[in-house]
Amino acid sequence: MSDGSEAVQKAEELKPDLILLDLGLPKLNGIEAARRIRHLSPSSKIIFLSQDNSLDIVQEALSTGAVAYVHKAQAGTALLPAIEAVLRGERFVGSSIKEYELSDTTAANAPRYHDVLFYSDDAVFLESFTFHIATALKAGNAAIVNVTKSHQGSLIQRLKAETVDVDLAIQMGKFIVLNAADTFSTVMVDGLPDPGRFLGVTNGFIEAVAKTVQVEHPRIVLCGEGVGLLRVEGKTDAAIRVEQLCNVVARTYDVDVLCAYPLSSFHGEEDEREFQSICAEHSGVCSR
Repeated sequence: MSDGSEAVQKAEELKPDLILLDLGLPKLNGIEAARRIRHLSPSSKIIFLSQDNSLDIVQEALSTGAVAYVHKAQAGTALLPAIEAVLRGERFVGSSIKEYELSDTTAANAPRYHDVLFYSDDAVFLESFTFHIATALKAGNAAIVNVTKSHQGSLIQRLKAETVDVDLAIQMGKFIVLNAADTFSTVMVDGLPDPGRFLGVTNGFIEAVAKTVQVEHPRIVLCGEGVGLLRVEGKTDAAIRVEQLCNVVARTYDVDVLCAYPLSSFHGEEDEREFQSICAEHSGVCSR
């Protein structure tokens, strides 16, 4: 494979048991490629092979759900043991990464993601949300979406076009569609989200859909644009506080979180600082 985008495409087509991934791929780096592969082929086991053996990079790479990391300098002696360990259901980190300590955590319990999308138009917004929700529902998992009324109908149409049985998913409780304006009105106090109210409402929905998931390694996707509405209204502090609370949720439950902001709401130097503050609360950033 010549680049990260091709790796993602091949993983989606072939659904391989094992993927050997270079960290320094062109177009799409190995870490971002691994995140996308985990959505498209969650049963594939990913081994990273890299020239970088710094602890921070190793931790970030394994946070994608990859199960092994081998430094290229050790490939001759460590790659085969890494493959054998992974096929036994174990994790593996090369001995040259001396400060990294393996735990009993497997890929099924790897850290979840809290990503942000800065979108240029509705087509980008709908494409991204459709991808994340459809991937979850088609795999037998669950999804919660918190969007404006104007986006609800278009999103459901897109999901149906992707052969998702939306009506059945809603009936079974696997798919919950919320109105962003109404949801946020119930958790705001003095212009900021109240932690108790926000976590109470969010956790309640997560626990409800979790009961409907019967797959071996369940995961729940939360997609929302409520923070984008706050940003448009000039309430960036409130949006950032919501993002911080979403980080609490992501650490508590097996969920992946995707938040969305319109790019048109950012202008000038002051907005650039706020843009960076929002990015800092996320594990991944996409702007298009």
